[in-house]
Parts: sequence; structure tokens; C-alpha cells
Amino acid sequence: MNRKLVKTTLSNALGLALLGAASGPLWAQQAEPQNNDTQARPAPEQRTATELDTITVTGYRHSVQLSTDAKRDATGFTDSIFAEDIGKFPDTNIAESLSRIPGIQINRDVNGEGMKIAIRGLGENFTKTTINGNTVATASIGLDQQNQNRETDLTLFPTEFFNTLTVYKSPKASLPEGGAAGLVDMRNAHAFDNPGKHLTYSLQGTHNTVSGGVAPQGSLIGSWTNDAGTFGVLAGVSSVKGKMGVKGWEDGISDHWTTPALTAAQGGGSGTAVSNRWGIWPVVPNNAAMISAGLTPGQTIDKNWLLAHNPGLSIAQIDDALIPALGRPLYMSGDRDRDSFLGSAEWRPSDSVHVWVDTLYTKAHRAVNRLDLDLLGRNFGSPTGMIPLDMKVDGNGVVTDATFAGAQVFLQARPYTEDVDYWQVNPGATFWFGDEGNIKLDVNAGVSRSWLRRVMPTIMVNSPYFTGKYANHNGFPVITSDLDFNDPGLGWTWNDLRLQNEKRLTKTSNLRADLQFGDDRNNVRVGVSTDSNLRRIQAFDGQAAWKPYAQGQVTNADLAKYLISGPGGFIGVDYAAFFKATDFAKYSAAAPEVNAGNLSQSTGSFDETNKAAYAEFNMASDVWGRELRINAGVRYASTDQTISGPVTLGGMRQWQDLKSDYSEWLPSFSAAWDVADNVVLRMSGSKTMSRPNPGAMLPATTLSGSGVDTGRQGNPKLNPYISTNFDLGGEWYTGEEGFVGLTFFNKRVEGYTFEGTTRKTLAEMGIPYDSLSDGQKAQVGGNYDTLLVTVSQQVNADAALNVRGWETIWVQPLNFVFDGLGFMANYTKLNLSTAGRDAHALTGSLYGVSPKMWNTTAYWENDVAMLRLSYNWAQGSIQSAPSTSSILGAQEYGKDRGQLDLSASYTLKNLPTSPQVTLSVSNLQNKPMVRYFGYDNVGYSYYDPGRTITFGIRGSF
Repeated sequence: MNRKLVKTTLSNALGLALLGAASGPLWAQQAEPQNNDTQARPAPEQRTATELDTITVTGYRHSVQLSTDAKRDATGFTDSIFAEDIGKFPDTNIAESLSRIPGIQINRDVNGEGMKIAIRGLGENFTKTTINGNTVATASIGLDQQNQNRETDLTLFPTEFFNTLTVYKSPKASLPEGGAAGLVDMRNAHAFDNPGKHLTYSLQGTHNTVSGGVAPQGSLIGSWTNDAGTFGVLAGVSSVKGKMGVKGWEDGISDHWTTPALTAAQGGGSGTAVSNRWGIWPVVPNNAAMISAGLTPGQTIDKNWLLAHNPGLSIAQIDDALIPALGRPLYMSGDRDRDSFLGSAEWRPSDSVHVWVDTLYTKAHRAVNRLDLDLLGRNFGSPTGMIPLDMKVDGNGVVTDATFAGAQVFLQARPYTEDVDYWQVNPGATFWFGDEGNIKLDVNAGVSRSWLRRVMPTIMVNSPYFTGKYANHNGFPVITSDLDFNDPGLGWTWNDLRLQNEKRLTKTSNLRADLQFGDDRNNVRVGVSTDSNLRRIQAFDGQAAWKPYAQGQVTNADLAKYLISGPGGFIGVDYAAFFKATDFAKYSAAAPEVNAGNLSQSTGSFDETNKAAYAEFNMASDVWGRELRINAGVRYASTDQTISGPVTLGGMRQWQDLKSDYSEWLPSFSAAWDVADNVVLRMSGSKTMSRPNPGAMLPATTLSGSGVDTGRQGNPKLNPYISTNFDLGGEWYTGEEGFVGLTFFNKRVEGYTFEGTTRKTLAEMGIPYDSLSDGQKAQVGGNYDTLLVTVSQQVNADAALNVRGWETIWVQPLNFVFDGLGFMANYTKLNLSTAGRDAHALTGSLYGVSPKMWNTTAYWENDVAMLRLSYNWAQGSIQSAPSTSSILGAQEYGKDRGQLDLSASYTLKNLPTSPQVTLSVSNLQNKPMVRYFGYDNVGYSYYDPGRTITFGIRGSF
């Protein structure tokens, strides 16, 4: 197309856009990235990739080449990962794949599996996830995570179904809003990606060194296009019958570490006063445990007695001696099954029409047996606890060795059973108008639903009292005794029973329309969208009814019948027999709804409708003989929210609705200039947003005590998080898939929340007069409409979080060393700081961020063989506020961790379908995930997920 025609088209398009803006809303918008028209009209990144570097390689290097070329042609800051072919994504987990991108921090579940991602120092809630441009919202939780906001569980999606992942770190006006940190778009495979008839199969067996056994998994994907090239379909199935295993140690999570609560006679008060302490008997009890320890029943345990039996320690050291409140070895094992279906149909009756529909369905079943054996190191200050003998402490007051008389352990057996469903349907169409097709209309829709149903009883039984040897030489204590904790007949007695279930529902629906004037490189685009998003969480608790019935059916004398030897070196529970004997199914089904779940996630829902309109300008032009590409635009987004949740007032439980609305203008500008044949410089400035966390908005309305002066409530009026962004960088392309890139970035994020106070009337709080008690009504008198209540709630801070950093990447083929050899490596450095009047309130936003991250992959392949080694490393980070345990000023922090993964394959070219034998090993070095409190010998958690080995075969017809 000549330049005069382009300028005329752009001028006409801009006039039409202004005319439309003056006359009313623009009912047209497209969800980017929009690659559905790649066969009829090649997308810029695909067309230019061919022009820039002729791709002559296949396999893994082919996917790296596509990633390099897509980055080179992009206007903003993006990174992409491509599959070399349908069903051949380079990693077995989408989160693991994304972690290879600079600036991406992976969030792993306790079994080591990558579940969620964070971009450039901002949490998972700040990342928007889409499939083919349509919003993704999942109901699944993970093993130890609340996920009550906007997190996305990436483990639900089979990698075999996707052939492109793109991370947009700088926005465009045409991209959906909602990701202040960035947007991740996953594009599923389509028939016209590879025209003709094709069938790809894979079959693998997976072995985990902790869980043992072999778990099968496989996929089958078929595609067909007709000879005329007008119609195509693709269908695929994927099935995983997975097994997981974790062994390790936990500190009791919320209880942390604690110290003795000495009585006045024992010298109490000489040390640091903390809560949740363990008491020491004032008199030696008369029982077998004390006698076996050589103690004389009836002796008074006072200050002198403690000093005599713990030589070398002062009474202050004894009073400050640190042990875990509920330190416990852990063993987890179970099944993690997933069955998925992908369907796609495309119709291209002419060069001017492209219609498609994509369908994705996933059903996951997760059954996990979680066993802990807790050392009872707390009793809330009552003098009924174990007696320390010959105790030794280090310079930090941590107990390194001791004999504990009257110690007791108890089993926590928690069988998780969880079912998750997810489906998404995305229809869409593209139409080209005009003699040269320079007017394009895109219409795209999407609907998704996801459900979760979790059942989680907890069975707890106590051991007899015993005398145990305690040792802590690495932060994770062990206690040994003459008792066999793996003996069901040891004499176990009841501790407690719990029954906590949960249901979740997420729903999304969106409609987008986009009108483009001009070609794919020089154009004006206008559009609109409407999106709805709902998430509902319901917690249920059946303990009040089930516990007395179950303990009546299974007495202490009967317990041994329902206990078994466990795989972790201590007992477990015969769940089938126990549940049958206690009518568990009946009580589980009848469990009443409560206000909070087992992980403190609140019952409630948010239902929001988001509308947006945008205008965007794209241009590619010569400046001093070099191409300059510009993308500029503005997006207007409005949100209406209804926040609902249960409140209990005056003894009456009812659901309460709170409403809010807000709107934002989100401008964006990106430019890329090819300053030399192989050098591209980039700059981007933008404003992005993430909507506030629903967990901070749920009603949770209460009045403090018997009065009406003070109360608590969620805050539906929270403003969104707003990030002002600036990026500067560039790349030098060294040939083939090689390039070196460097980017500097700066984000200023406002909208963070902290616990503050506001003044509201009872009516503004949504508290009816009739729900008040008689005493409260008397206090209110006739002032119901004017009496102000001091309300504690989350409020937006007058402060900002500054995220500054840089990232570099180097991709380099090494054919001059060995043909097919190469490597890719990247490094990210982050610096977070706060500013503003309420800067102190943002400290929680600094936790959980790894300040340094890097990963590298070395690869080699030829026509038949491929070998790839990848290493991902993240620096340990602070995870909590100070003084969250009994150690003054201590903070939870994670240990540095690197993980080495291997992937290899060999193609049997002389056999039908050219089958490829594959081998992958995850966590090759068997690295655990470790967290501490304050000191390296005060452990928080130690999870060893083992090494996972997958061997299989795949091929194509």
C-alpha cells in the first residue's frame, strides 16, 4: 500500500472516530491479542517474523525463534512462548513456562507445582489472565491457599491445548483492563494453525519419589480442514491421573513458636511476656511418664527446682526458651486427576469473513491425605504442660536439646476431597470491508463457569504422656521416645473432630466489538466491551452436630479399630471405616453455612459489571530511514459492584448487600524504533488498574460488645489500585533466535489499603433498627438516622508503592560450538519502596517479593534428538510483618531456592508417525521449599515435594 493511501485512510478513520464519539457510545471493541484471523490476514508478528529471519529450524529451537521474532516486531514490551507444534508445548505446566520470562515470579503450592504467577513485584491479584482475549476466573483453591480474590489457578489448563502464551508488560488501549502488573493471554490451538488432516497423540507415565507408583497421563488432538480452505475443526482430549507426595515439617502455621509461662514461684516475669505459652506443672504429677523420667511425684517445681534440673541456664533463659507451639512432621499423598476437552471450529467462506467458536472444559478431582503429628507445645498459659530437663539453648534463646517429661503428641488427619469444574465458550467473527479490506470489524464473546466442592474433615487423637528427647539442630525439631507413634494400639484418646466444607462458584461473560480503519500496521481502532465477573464463596461447618455423634459411636476404647500404621512413620486413619461408623456423609451434607472457612476465607460474593470504550492509533513510519512503530490510545473503564456476605446482628444471621461504582481513564503509549539493522529501542508509558480485593470489601458487619459506639465492616467503596508505569529498553538481535535485551521499568502504585476508621450511621452500615438488641435500641433512642458509629475497615492509603527495577535477557545459539546448541538466560532485579503520609500502612505490600530472580536454559537438538536443562532461581523474601511469632521483631522469610528441570526426547523417524520418546525430570536436585522465623534454626515450614520423572511417547499422523 502506498503512503498517500495510508494517510488518506487514517485521516478518514480519525474523522469517523471523532464523529462517532460526538454522536454517542462506540459499540465496537476487540479483545487483544486476537490471532483468530492469522490465515486469512497474517498477524503482524507472524508476517514480520518471516520477513526478519527465515525459520529453517524445527523443534524447540523453532519455538525460541518464534518468540524472538514476535518480540522483535512488537511495539510495546511483550514476551511470548510458542509451542513448536500442536500438542508440543515446551513445558508440562503453564506457570512453569511463564517463569522462564523475565520479571515473572512463580507461586508454588506445597507440592512444588507452579500454580500462580506475579509480574514485576506485584502480587497475583495484579495479573489479568485471558484465554483468546476472554477473562479467566477459576474456583479452585490449592492445598494451602485462600484464593478469595482474583487469582487464577493455571494448573487447570493442559499445556497440550495451547500454542502461544503472551505476557503484555506494557498495555494497549485495546487490551482488557484489570491487570496493573500485566496481562497474560493464552491462545489455544486451531485447525488452521496447520491446515490439512492431523492427529497428535501422547502417552506418559509419571513417578514421584515421595508418593511412589506410576501415574498415567495422555492426550489426543485431531484437526481437519477441507480442501477449499473454508472450514476446519480441531478437537482434543487430555487426561492426567496424577499422584502427589510431600514430606516435611510445619510449625502450626498460626501458632508459631512459643516460650514457657512460668508461675510466680517458678520465676515468671523475668523473661519476655508473650501469649499462647506453654505452662509447667507446679508439682510433679504422679504418673508413669514422670516416674520414667526419674522424677519424684509430689515435688514442688519452683525456681530452684528448674535451675537444678536445667544446669547452666538462668531462670530468664528458661522463661525465654523457644520451642514450636505445634511443631509437627508432615506427610501428604494423594491423587490429582484432571480430564479436559478442547473443541474449535472455524468457517472462512471468503477472504472477507472468518467465524469461529472455541470450547474448553476441564474437570479436576483432588483427593489428598494430610497427616501431621503435633508436639503439644502450648496450653494457653495453664500449668499443665511438659517439664523441661537438661535444657540447652543457643544465643538466640532457641532450645537445641532437652528432655521433656510429660510430653504429648497428637495426630491431625485431614483428608481433602475436592472437585473442580471449568468450562469456557468463546465465539467470534471477523469481517473485512472495502475494496482492499482496510476496514475490519471484530466481534468476540465469551462465557465461563467454574465450580469447586471441597470436603475437609479433621480427626485428632492424643498419644499417652511420655518422656521424650527433643533436638533442634537445623530449625526443624524432632522428638523421640520409647513409644511407637506408628502403633494404632498405643493408647490413643480423643482430642477433637472438625468438619469444614466449602463451595465456590465463578462466572464470567464478556462481549467485545472492535472496528479498525487501516491495515494491521497503520490504523485507527475504536471499540467497546462489557464484562461481568462473579465469585461466590460459601463455608460450611458441621462440627457441632458430627463431633458428639461420632465420639459417641467411636469411644476412646474403640479408637484403635479405626487407626492404621501410616506412611510417614506415625499413625493414620482408616477413613472408609471411620466415616461409615460415624455417618459422615449424612453430617457432611447437612453442614450449615458459616461466616468463615478453615483457611479464614470469608463467606460472601462479589458481582461486578465492567464496561469500557477505547480509541487506539497504530502507525509504522520511517524516521531517518529507520522504521518507527507507535501505539497510542486511551481506554475508559467503569465498574459497578455488588458485594454480598452474611452478617450476624442481634443473634440473627442474614446476607447483606453493599454497592459501589467507579470509573477510570487509562491512557497508554508505546514506541519502538529500529535504530539499526538489528537494534530496537523501546519506550512505554501508561496507566493501568486492578480492581480492589473482594476479601477487603465483604460486609462482615459487627457491632463491638453490647453498644453501638464502635463496629467493624468491609468497605465496598474502596478505590481500585492505579499504577503509573514507565518502561525504557531495547534489544540487539544477533542472528537466528539470538538477541540481548535490557529493560528498565518503574511503577507507582496507588490504592493500597490498610485498617483505618470511618464514621457512619447505622443506616449507612445497613444495620436495621429491628436487628438491635434492647440495650442497643435504648442507647440509640430516637437518633437512628444521625447517630455515628466509629467503624474499623479497610481504607485506601494516602501513599504509593514504588516498584523500580531492571531485567535483562540473552538468547544465544552456539552453532559454532556444536550445531543445534544454544542457551537462554534472564535476570531481574527489583527495588520496592513506599512514599506518602500513610507509607507505614503499605509495608504488607513489600512481603513475598523476591528482590532477585534469574533463570537459564541450555538446549541442544538435531534432527532426531533434543536435550534441555532449565534452572530457575529466586532469592528468599520476607513473608510477614515483624513480631508475628513469640520472637520479638521476628519475621517469616523464605530461603533462596533454585530448581533444575530436565527435558529430553529422541525421534524414531523410521517408524510410522515418527514417534518421539520423551523424558522429563522436575526438581532434578530434589530441592525443598523452606521458610524460617527470625533465625535459621526457627523453622516455619519445610516441604519436600520430591523429584518427578515423566517418561513417554508422542507422535503425529
